[in-house]
Amino acid sequence: MDITLVQDGPFRFRIDQQDPMRVPGIVFATRDLLPQAAGDKALEQVVNVATLPGIVRASFAMPDVHWGYGFPIGGVAATDIDDAGVVSPGGVGFDISCGVRLLAADIERDPLAPNMRRLMDILGDTIPRGMGRGGLWKLKGRPQMDELLVGGARYAVESGHGVPRDLVRCEDYGVLDGADPSQVGQRAVDRGLQQVGSLGSGNHFLEVQAVDRVYDAETAAAFGLRPDQVCVMIHCGSRGLGHQVCTDHVRVMDQSLKTYGIRLPDRQLACVPVDSPPGRAYLGAMAAAANYARANRQLLAEAARHAFAVATGVDVDLVYDISHNTAKIERHEVDGARRRLCVHRKGATRALPPGDPSLPEDLAGAGQPVLVPGTMGTASYVMVGTTGNDAFRSACHGAGRVWSRHQALRRVRGEELRSELESQGIAVRPSSWRGLAEEAPGAYKDVDAVATATEGAGLARLVARLLPLGVVKG
Repeated sequence: MDITLVQDGPFRFRIDQQDPMRVPGIVFATRDLLPQAAGDKALEQVVNVATLPGIVRASFAMPDVHWGYGFPIGGVAATDIDDAGVVSPGGVGFDISCGVRLLAADIERDPLAPNMRRLMDILGDTIPRGMGRGGLWKLKGRPQMDELLVGGARYAVESGHGVPRDLVRCEDYGVLDGADPSQVGQRAVDRGLQQVGSLGSGNHFLEVQAVDRVYDAETAAAFGLRPDQVCVMIHCGSRGLGHQVCTDHVRVMDQSLKTYGIRLPDRQLACVPVDSPPGRAYLGAMAAAANYARANRQLLAEAARHAFAVATGVDVDLVYDISHNTAKIERHEVDGARRRLCVHRKGATRALPPGDPSLPEDLAGAGQPVLVPGTMGTASYVMVGTTGNDAFRSACHGAGRVWSRHQALRRVRGEELRSELESQGIAVRPSSWRGLAEEAPGAYKDVDAVATATEGAGLARLVARLLPLGVVKG
């Protein structure tokens, strides 16, 4: 497909609407951040998403955009529920509610140094990771799983895995409403029973970091961050349960396309009207999987707290927990009217500005933290939502891949990468050499450039830059 990009500004490109697109495409990026890799069809996917029934305003792509399943990763699209708007599992992804949790420890980088090896050894020994089974919380069958799928992080805290403040500093207070465990199949439940409190594999990690630079001292203080402070960033999602939920409901929707008279340029965009029985079923199952992901990160946060307590004796508090693979029912103004929308964010996070009524009281004046992880050996960023964001208050979720995992394996050896990182003072606890090589820093876009473009596009503002001290790799 021949796609023409029109540059509207230093950080914004437009793909003009043409048949069968219902809206234009908008890509927030610089030329250097646009998909470059041979075979990366992310821009074609931006166009395809623009054909979805009920889509409004535009098909958006964040600065970290790259090729995904159906939707590009870094894609945002909202459909008008009351005007035949659809929901598409491809707009959420297989790792439902994958997200990032940032914790701040009451210690600075230099005082931590003598205990760093012990801390990393405890984390390396206690954090379950890799493919398959293994989790910190072994659930006792379907009844307890159903409670977790409804209660999310709140159920984990009520069960003794955390403190009430954790819920205040979590998106949706740790629980996505509307969960319907009856729409989660038994195979998904079986896959998830033994995985609560585990990183999984791929690009998932637990990283010990330090605040390298503060751009906005007032907002950083509101978040609980200060220069040189040690932090923990956790990136993971809904594990096998979420993957199975997506697989099951994509199959149903693919078989339902004719029923609802929906024609698509790509079957991976399989969708149904939000208010249809299969649409409601998927949203109920997706919310349940999202709650599983939030409980999963809650358990991992508790494990990090325990490791810090044993190794250093210091407390660790939650800064924020944000998801980047969801479809949520929200109200936004479109063409002068307040509309009820299904907002798909795939590889994109919500980015609420100061004063948003859904923010907790202690963040109302500052805005919502936006967490942008890099990859091993690179910086990560804390940003904050801004007013004037026309992408349905959304921002980027990370650096974005430029190499496939096969390309990374051809170019990088895990053993050599670990030696290189440790020579830079970054402790590494991998689950496998292969997994380490697949996530090499060179496999990703420049996260500094992504953060700069995100701010330049008006999606979020810079608050703090974090540098890695040690990583536990999925």
